[in-house]
Amino acid sequence: MEFAILLPVLLLIVFGITEFGRALYSYNTIAKATRDAARYVMIQQPGGAADAVATCLAVYGNTGCNGNPLAPGLTLAMVSICDWQRCPGTHQAQGAAPVVNLVTVTVSGYAYQSPIISFLKPGSSSFPFADIGTTMKGNL
Repeated sequence: MEFAILLPVLLLIVFGITEFGRALYSYNTIAKATRDAARYVMIQQPGGAADAVATCLAVYGNTGCNGNPLAPGLTLAMVSICDWQRCPGTHQAQGAAPVVNLVTVTVSGYAYQSPIISFLKPGSSSFPFADIGTTMKGNL
């Protein structure tokens, strides 16, 4: 009798822990992808074709934009790249010629898709992550 009462609670805890692990894995995958993209852009000349390649790296994990996204629902439109030319207010000392290229790659608006959330809260199957970004610096 006690087992029948506790089984739903235990299953909810087990599935909750599993889903939290999956969400953490997705977050970590996207964070690593932004690091790879920032590392790539950091060693290239600002602007140009490097941005498209870095965006592909952040979403697909390769430079050809082929295959499945690293995380379900991740799109190219969610990736933004900021360097000293595009964001001089935050990535360049005011009034000085840049000697360091700060590069920030950010994934904004990603929502983790969860079957458990839709089961517990009908009509909702995802929860949004905060912006996931990486800033690196390299010499110009």
